[in-house]
Amino acid sequence: MQWPGASLPAASLKARTTIRVGGPVEWLLEPADPEQLREALGVARERGLEPRILGGGANVVIDDRGLEGVVVTTDRMDRIFRPLELSTEAALDEELPSPQVAPADPALDPRLVVWAGAPLPKLCRAARDLGYSGLEKLAGVPGQLGGGIAMNAGGKDPDGTLWQMSDVVERIRVVDESGAFRDVARDEWEPAYRDGRLGRAVVAGAVLRFEPRNKLDVQDAAREYLRRKNAVQPVTEWSAGCVWKNPPPEASEGRTAGQLVDQAGGKGRTRGDAIISERHGNVLVNRGAATADDVFGLIDEVESLVADRFGIALE
Repeated sequence: MQWPGASLPAASLKARTTIRVGGPVEWLLEPADPEQLREALGVARERGLEPRILGGGANVVIDDRGLEGVVVTTDRMDRIFRPLELSTEAALDEELPSPQVAPADPALDPRLVVWAGAPLPKLCRAARDLGYSGLEKLAGVPGQLGGGIAMNAGGKDPDGTLWQMSDVVERIRVVDESGAFRDVARDEWEPAYRDGRLGRAVVAGAVLRFEPRNKLDVQDAAREYLRRKNAVQPVTEWSAGCVWKNPPPEASEGRTAGQLVDQAGGKGRTRGDAIISERHGNVLVNRGAATADDVFGLIDEVESLVADRFGIALE
């Protein structure tokens, strides 16, 4: 079967996830740019196959039995560049800024054009090296830009302040359900907590706008946030990231999902080679040979613990 761009039959997905769990997919498509992404999605749908999208493999657990049909991976769409020219909003209505030589002074136009497959850690480093502030708190977050926007990745500071990917997004280019490119301006986008609310549209790229700051200040802020994260989360172990959304504060008396799991006795609980981290109650770790069934079973078990203890249904 011929596909646009690179394709792999019966491709294993296990190593393409951060938790290292999952079976193969019938076809894995690997577009190298937004146009190939649009073509791959269109051809799959023409053949009656609704494609799944796989970015950096964080926040996802794939069934051990594998998947039928098509998975489109954005791994090869790893591009970050500065705009060619100082562009007005009107110019952006036509196309994303050109991926060519940028102005000499980064502060003149503190934006980056990023394709969906750019890894978030790489993006954070690029912003830091240009003296662009706004992504410091994503320094230790895995995954890629496309998934970060699709789920509006983010977190909370110790004082409860919420920060999200949407804070720096100026414009998103998506492939919509009709197979056409469509640009979504920030004032047209209505993301929610852990939900980019893009429906079935697929992120192809985005324009991000930052605040110019002293490079050392940006670097120090990113390093401090990463230090705090490393102190409480098992960042070097195989996991899919945080498992549950934090419930509404009024329902949980201000406790996070991790705190609820801890207080319900979930920390350290195991099923096969899956374990709820002793360092953070909202992180499930694969100790080496966990299966998807182990992961799903342990998630159900811990949700029951929290529901029985506190009457809260974790999502």
